[in-house]
Amino acid sequence: MIGRRRELRNKLTPYEAKLWKLIRNNQMGVRFKRQYSIRNYVVDFYCHKAKLAIEIDGMIHVKTKIYDKYRTDYLKALGIHEIRFTNVQIENNVDEVINKIKTFFPLLK
Repeated sequence: MIGRRRELRNKLTPYEAKLWKLIRNNQMGVRFKRQYSIRNYVVDFYCHKAKLAIEIDGMIHVKTKIYDKYRTDYLKALGIHEIRFTNVQIENNVDEVINKIKTFFPLLK
């Protein structure tokens, strides 16, 4: 998994890079990790403190809906909240994306 995570970190999509620039280095008051392993899965971004996984869905996810649903259910069983955004949402309305992420922060209390 370490090699796969490293590969994914080095090949961020433009949409992942755009969001990462806004959530990294505790800019939102919590720490996010990118391309983080949760058992056999790698999520795009993860905040351990909020138990929040963020996924950015590109065109590949049109073909992986069953896999994505299974993974979402698995994360939910572990008590991890997952929020998904599309490339279009990141590109056209990143402020709305950030506000949606912030709605999970009350979970920190």
